[in-house]
Amino acid sequence: MKKIFFLYLILSLVACRKETTDKTNNQLAVTDQEDTSKTTTKKNHQIREVKKATIVPKLDGNMDDPVWKEVIWYGLDQKWLGEDYTVDDFFGRYKMVWTPEALYILVEIKDNKLYDQNKDPLTLWWDDDCVEIFIDADNSGGNHQFSNNAFAYHVALDGNVVDLGKDKKPLLYNNHVTTKRVTKGDVSVWEFEMIVYDDTYEEGKVNDPVILKKDQQLGFAIAYNDNDGSKERENFIGSVFIPGEEKNLGWINADVFGTILLVE
Repeated sequence: MKKIFFLYLILSLVACRKETTDKTNNQLAVTDQEDTSKTTTKKNHQIREVKKATIVPKLDGNMDDPVWKEVIWYGLDQKWLGEDYTVDDFFGRYKMVWTPEALYILVEIKDNKLYDQNKDPLTLWWDDDCVEIFIDADNSGGNHQFSNNAFAYHVALDGNVVDLGKDKKPLLYNNHVTTKRVTKGDVSVWEFEMIVYDDTYEEGKVNDPVILKKDQQLGFAIAYNDNDGSKERENFIGSVFIPGEEKNLGWINADVFGTILLVE
């Protein structure tokens, strides 16, 4: 009887240990699932290298800086909103370089009519002709509609820069993006200097900009709102292909941004 009792005790202890181990493993599995569900990771796409500038381009709305001759053009050719358009109505392209202090962007836009119906920069700013620059400092993706996880800077014809703040109201970010535009006929050349801020940015406080460095990745896209005289914008043309029917997502979700890689 003693042998049977001890055998039963040993088997019970083994079963108890197995049950405890299984529970622990299940808990770890659940924890891993919870951690995964809480973490949103952007899948890199449209990865483009951006060259470092040895001489900072002058913001004068011209394309004759030596650095602009060293880098290639990329197209603004993805229709995000509106009907089909012709090359007579719109054509766009851009170039980029960087320094530790800022990103520099050269944009050439062929637009047969520049339209600015709202003189108040904080009123229906997206329905006027403007360049929109999307930036995600840590390339993390995710929602940024009413947060500083990423920014969607609308740069108006008069140089005002607008995005939505944490309070869900439009704010001017003129100290983030400086621009100079020169228009000749139906062609406008825009030059931008954009200081990059990350998700620690707080409106009304002293904020340190991101110091850019080699091999850094940032989420990036650029677009143009085109309105030739309508109450609402007629086209929204971007730099990144967005799958699916709904393509006006950049102002909400940084997952759709492309990825830029800073190189020397």
